[in-house]
Amino acid sequence: MYQHRAITEDLYWIGGNDRRLALFENVYPIPRGVSYNAYLLMDEKTVLLDTVDKSVSDVFLENLEHLLGERQLDYVIVNHMEPDHCAALGQVLHRYPEAVVVCTQKALDMIGQFFGAFPALRSQTVKEGDTLTTGRHTLSFVMAPMVHWPEVMVTYDAADKILFSADAFGTFGALGGNLFADEIPFESQWLEDARRYYTNIVGKYGPQVQALLKKAASLEIQMLCPLHGPIWRENIGWFLDKYMHWSSYTPEESAVMIAYGSVYGNTEAAAFLLASRLAERGVRNVLLYDVSVTHPSLLVAEAFRCSHLIFASATYNAGIFPCMETLLLELKAHSLKNRTIGLLDNGTWAATAGNQMRTVLESMQNMTILEPVIHIKSALTEAQLPELDALADAVAASL
Repeated sequence: MYQHRAITEDLYWIGGNDRRLALFENVYPIPRGVSYNAYLLMDEKTVLLDTVDKSVSDVFLENLEHLLGERQLDYVIVNHMEPDHCAALGQVLHRYPEAVVVCTQKALDMIGQFFGAFPALRSQTVKEGDTLTTGRHTLSFVMAPMVHWPEVMVTYDAADKILFSADAFGTFGALGGNLFADEIPFESQWLEDARRYYTNIVGKYGPQVQALLKKAASLEIQMLCPLHGPIWRENIGWFLDKYMHWSSYTPEESAVMIAYGSVYGNTEAAAFLLASRLAERGVRNVLLYDVSVTHPSLLVAEAFRCSHLIFASATYNAGIFPCMETLLLELKAHSLKNRTIGLLDNGTWAATAGNQMRTVLESMQNMTILEPVIHIKSALTEAQLPELDALADAVAASL
């Protein structure tokens, strides 16, 4: 049974939802699943904008065939060639061999890489500012390389002022009957997934996202149609502001994330005591995370949100506690910058994790490391409480 939904009088969502997938890209936990969005424009010419992941290809093809009926598919616009959006492309082109593929040259090359040679493949490569008229609609193409693959473009419909934004403005989470962001409690129930999606999938490419946002600012946008998550038709400026913060590595909030890696509980106790000292100084937004039980993707998202980050690590085999080291390297890989940092380490016979954490953090841009860096031997002592207070004072003063 088909599951498409009308967006406008001639535009339809024909995607699908996967609620069984445990790990997106085999890395990121998605307990609420994920949607794969594709769109069909039924103008004088018919236009399919992207396809879907293999897991939902059956329902997608049913949607496509039902809406087209006896009509031919004239164009397939490929904004992004990642397999979660192009896995069904081969099936579409086999069923509709007369369709013309519209994409960048890099995307066309990738079609060959993924699918091999199609007999009599019809294609039209486009570059910045090129247009395609389909009847009432004129579609223009805006290049968005490295948001977050090199072949990416986005498509703007001048008639209805819709931006088909590829992976930009997407989010984790499967869609229910509510297709639009204004139909769901987005800020309370979806924002965390949107932040975690952006920071982990696209976060490394802030300058490229900023370039796309600058181009988007010149367009009159009344609707955002991403490839994952709900469609935006209200409060678009609010969501664009989130992207401005995330892509410029500007903290969303004055908040403190304390991430700790503890073997026997002594480092955890010190981290909790520091959090308590901050609360006593009036700091209201303090979050404490055990790096051994919290997935790194959540901690990366929190690090993008918070202005202040405190890392408390046991020394392990004369190095950083492994889960803490993973977190720090993830933050570096995602190009996080512009944060205020506190450090605490613990070691019975070699408290060296603090200096090694400092080395990683100092290799990142504009990371301000507060003093003192606290070194614990086995367990925090009464004599070290003034150091803990001094670090709490430094964090509170810098907020």
